[in-house]
Amino acid sequence: MKKLSVKKDVECMACLACERACSEAFYKEYDPAKSCIHIVEKSGVVKPAICVQCGKCAKACEAGAITQNPKTGVYMINKKLCVGCGKCKEVCPFGAIVFFENAPNASKCIACGICAKACPMGVLEVIEK
Repeated sequence: MKKLSVKKDVECMACLACERACSEAFYKEYDPAKSCIHIVEKSGVVKPAICVQCGKCAKACEAGAITQNPKTGVYMINKKLCVGCGKCKEVCPFGAIVFFENAPNASKCIACGICAKACPMGVLEVIEK
């Protein structure tokens, strides 16, 4: 299974380069609301909030628009099947589903690695499990 991972021994400096890279790659503009990765602070520690490919979004999708790629294990949203109900966003425990005003459907991390390449601290990596 392919997934994005946060390295434990490297500290995030909250530069937002990962958020910028993600939103610019998929939406051609920097807008934190359109990024599939977000920098959060929890108990005084700053770190990326990422999709761990748990599949809860797929189970919640009544339209069957979210399926797991059999080769990579990555859950992906079929934009043609997504009805934009937002149920996937509601159930995501990591806040990793992107659904913003005027968007016809949801987006999520596909473990492409664009954010990992943009991170100057090397906090992120795409791993095979």
